[in-house]
Amino acid sequence: MTRPVRRAAIGIFLYAVFCVVVGIFVAEATLHPQRRQLDTRATEQANQVAEHAGSAVRTISLRASDGVLLRAWLLQPAVRTSNVVLLLHGLSDNRLGMIGYAEMLLNHGYDVLMPDARAHGQSGGDLATYGLVEREDIRGWAHWFQANWHPQCIYGLGESMGAAQLLQSLDDENLFCAAVAESPFANLSEIGYDRVGQFFHTGPWLGRTLLRPVIEVSFLYARWKYGLDLQQVSPEAAVSATRVPVLLIHGEIDSNIPVRHSRRIKSLVPAVVLWEVPKADHCGAISIAPEEFEHRVLDWFSSHRSP
Repeated sequence: MTRPVRRAAIGIFLYAVFCVVVGIFVAEATLHPQRRQLDTRATEQANQVAEHAGSAVRTISLRASDGVLLRAWLLQPAVRTSNVVLLLHGLSDNRLGMIGYAEMLLNHGYDVLMPDARAHGQSGGDLATYGLVEREDIRGWAHWFQANWHPQCIYGLGESMGAAQLLQSLDDENLFCAAVAESPFANLSEIGYDRVGQFFHTGPWLGRTLLRPVIEVSFLYARWKYGLDLQQVSPEAAVSATRVPVLLIHGEIDSNIPVRHSRRIKSLVPAVVLWEVPKADHCGAISIAPEEFEHRVLDWFSSHRSP
């Protein structure tokens, strides 16, 4: 074997080892996000919002289909519309992260259900699967509300990871009258390419080409060790298969999940409505344009009153 061939073989071997090691690390970090616990101040903040709406914070629990115990807050205003909105938070956050949306909705008579996603907050579970399992949890909450409160309509509003999970739960068309998803990703592969590019400051092309084996190894590892087919995590596929009306909201300068993800979903499903928010970063629409955000969301819900 000549020296150049030997060097090439060593380089290929080291590249393969690098991809395997990093792929395993990426899979473990993705499936085990940091858990942000609820503290006393969080509960006090929720109570203040509830009291302002003539309500109280009620803590409820739900046993998921796989036995994991899920926890949520239920807030119901003094003057109710008989409609409920499920609020779904982002990665490594908890239900308190949606309290601003809850206040807006309570002021307009909506009941609000605020779950902690599995592996987040006070909910059980060790693995975050980005909608692969959580979509059944979301449907479980909707069925719980149907059985206990008999609402006229159940709506969903999620941001980031919660938006992606919400979109994947929509194939049961008898549950939701409409959904609002802010800053969702199109599928897990695409956001994986973005994460690689963000780490190396290159853009998603690096994850699609030279470091694509890292993403593929992480998927193979998750399937081998945990039995999870993460390639099935695809909000765009779920939206393509549902008739539930979907409003997408995405900041034009989103540095976390680029706006191309929502544009991609919109291109696949023309019936989807996409509001691109100028000067808004990740999940920043309510900060940049609070009045327009409130107007668009409330109009979306009020214009869709049947599953």
